[in-house]
Amino acid sequence: MGWQFEDFDLVDGRAPEPEEPRRRSPGAWLLGALVGVVTLVVITSLVLSMIGVYAFLGDEPQTSFRASRSGPSPADLRNANYRPSDWQITSPQLAPTPTALPPELVEQADLEYTLLANLYERANPSVVNIEVVSGFHRATDIIDSSGSGFVYDDQGHIVTNAHVVRDAEEVIVTFSMGYVATAEVIGVDDYSDLAVIKVDPSEVPLVPLPLGDSNLLQVGQRVVAIGNPFGLQGSMTTGIISALGRSLPSAELLDTSYAGYSNPSIIQIDAAVNPGNSGGPLLNSQGEVVGVNTAIRTENGGFQGIAFAVPSNTLRRVIPQLIEDGAVRYSWLGISTPSTPRGSFNLGLVADALGLPVRQGVLISEVFADSPADRAGLQSGTQRSVVRGIEIPVDADVIVAINGSTVNDIDDLVAYLVENTSPGDVVTLTIVRGNQTLDLDVTLGVRP
Repeated sequence: MGWQFEDFDLVDGRAPEPEEPRRRSPGAWLLGALVGVVTLVVITSLVLSMIGVYAFLGDEPQTSFRASRSGPSPADLRNANYRPSDWQITSPQLAPTPTALPPELVEQADLEYTLLANLYERANPSVVNIEVVSGFHRATDIIDSSGSGFVYDDQGHIVTNAHVVRDAEEVIVTFSMGYVATAEVIGVDDYSDLAVIKVDPSEVPLVPLPLGDSNLLQVGQRVVAIGNPFGLQGSMTTGIISALGRSLPSAELLDTSYAGYSNPSIIQIDAAVNPGNSGGPLLNSQGEVVGVNTAIRTENGGFQGIAFAVPSNTLRRVIPQLIEDGAVRYSWLGISTPSTPRGSFNLGLVADALGLPVRQGVLISEVFADSPADRAGLQSGTQRSVVRGIEIPVDADVIVAINGSTVNDIDDLVAYLVENTSPGDVVTLTIVRGNQTLDLDVTLGVRP
């Protein structure tokens, strides 16, 4: 059992004497009962009050302040100036449909597309699909490649690219009207990437296309390409001329032995040209052929915004020779210019370093032995200097014009020779030699 302090006397060790129990008076009993009754009444009142409040408010949100529900007084009504309203609920409605524009205004807005549609209807009957069977698949008649072309004259001659029909054993031509004919390869020119094939004019209806002047073209001018991309006949795309005077190593792309000669005056366009468009016409807004679609610049085999076309003025010189002789004879001067990894040499890069009086022209770095240039007395210089990493002749002649036409670089000179001259022609070259400007007559030869 536990210890209790009441069991011991800590003073003298004697046990304490027992005390008598206390007695409460009647007044104390009465006071306690009264306090209990009052407490019970207060608790009961609070409980009933809470039950009443919840029953009265129901689900309404509780706030510490409730606005009075009594209506406005007559004075409030007078001060508010209430009055009847005419407003009514309206059902939702659609906005009114715009009135159609006058037909003449719509026609004016569509004039550009009307022009293109008309151009297509006129030109498409002249555009053909060309399929080629090579010697490798001659026994099985498997189509090796396909391209496009267009009717050149009413004798059955059709113009296309050299790379489309080169090495062909059999050529099948399909016209937009559905006519199919076999064709004979008349001539192929790798330098210009142009070729002529011929069908029997009695077998198919022929609609020749007119030729335009490619020298009149301007950057930004609208052009139209029609061909058979991916074998889809009669496809038309539009765009603008992006640049003029480009050059392409057309022959070298076909045969590496052709290195050294480029195809000049190439037209760069942004009209979509894809595999199968090669050989198709490039047209101006008048429906004239201003070029022959020849190549695209791509990294994945598809169109990426840059395409090229051989100018119609090159076609004018090349096609008649192919029809007559089956080959093309090009004028030859017999010179070369400094070469750079970036392409054509720009005289302006070295003019100041060499002390030249001109910044444009063709700087002669080599004159080939027994060439027209050699016989005419053109000079390539006797001293060399390295400028910007390029070996440059210091005292060489600079050709600045041919027959009075200014040449800015070798591409301009070659373009003039291709488009305007033939072997045996005599041309006048304007050259800068030291501080002198001289004219010199040269009889052109045949490109070897």
